[in-house]
Amino acid sequence: MDIADILLDALRAAILITGMVVMMMMMIESLNISSGGRFFSRLRQSKFGQIVVSAFLGWIPGCIGGFASVSLFSHGMISFGALVAMLIATSGDEAFVMLTLFPGKALWISALILAIGIVVGVLIDYAGPKLGLKPYALKTCDEMQIHEEDKHEHAHQHEHAHKPAESSRKRHFFTWKRLLLFIGTALYIAALATGMLEHEHEGGAGDDHGFNLLSEDWMNMLFAAVSLIMVGVVAFGTDHFVEEHLWHHVIARHALKIFAWTFGVLVLLGFVTEVVDISNWIGDNIPLMIVLATLIGIIPESGPHLIFVTLFAAGVIPAPVLIASCISQDGHASLPLLAESKGAFLRAKAINCLVALAAGFLAWFFVGA
Repeated sequence: MDIADILLDALRAAILITGMVVMMMMMIESLNISSGGRFFSRLRQSKFGQIVVSAFLGWIPGCIGGFASVSLFSHGMISFGALVAMLIATSGDEAFVMLTLFPGKALWISALILAIGIVVGVLIDYAGPKLGLKPYALKTCDEMQIHEEDKHEHAHQHEHAHKPAESSRKRHFFTWKRLLLFIGTALYIAALATGMLEHEHEGGAGDDHGFNLLSEDWMNMLFAAVSLIMVGVVAFGTDHFVEEHLWHHVIARHALKIFAWTFGVLVLLGFVTEVVDISNWIGDNIPLMIVLATLIGIIPESGPHLIFVTLFAAGVIPAPVLIASCISQDGHASLPLLAESKGAFLRAKAINCLVALAAGFLAWFFVGA
């Protein structure tokens, strides 16, 4: 693969990831404002509910659920324990491959890491403070706020508005911010629907096993269909909502930063994987393989984990190694987190690695090879 191919693949993936995260943030903003803040109020009040919801979002094959959890965490909607639960429960795009190659084993492995994610999340949020560990909260983004203009608009929707609220309901359909949001959203949905942003897995010989029989394609199509709602929101939302919540909060504060970090990391990984053949590191020493699977899982990329999926499908490595890999890695889900908060990323990945090592060695001790 030459430099142009590496840059093009990184650009395509960065646009895909950034677009998904931005769409998630816009949807969250819209739900929060239209409900007057009530939509997420129950979730905020229940730590256990946050953990379970986030873990199940991570459990969804692909990275979409992970992006949703990161978006919720960046807005203060879920706790750090809930975020870690998601990162443990997710296997990224490799979940599609596992369901294709060994569906029965893939289901019990995914159920196992889902349960582990929930348990670890509970320990972090409930037992952590009792042990003197301070809860970690993201400081790079304030929690979503309901402005006075939003309150007036919400009241107007329930026929309790007064004349002073008229200015908050203004809609100028041809402002440059609204037009850019509308055109950008429409183009992104079109790119998803036509497959322009799909990324290929480099599975080597494993491609002959039919990896594309079950892929993330249908999830991208589903996300494109759901995102059509945002076209209407952008087109008919009030000037205040479009400019303050969608543009200044989501686009200006988050979009460029997420894209820059995602693109930069993917370019770096693209060059590194061209030089380093990770498959040559794998040996017959099970404890060493568990450690390697855990360390390789730190890489915020879908490709490296595919090696362990392929080797497990071929009967080369035992289940404990794959379990450690599934827990440690999270596909692309952690890339937006890296952009939002390096501290949260490092803390979460450190916990993931410790849990992956513990689960891998316990599985090896009780189950064996």
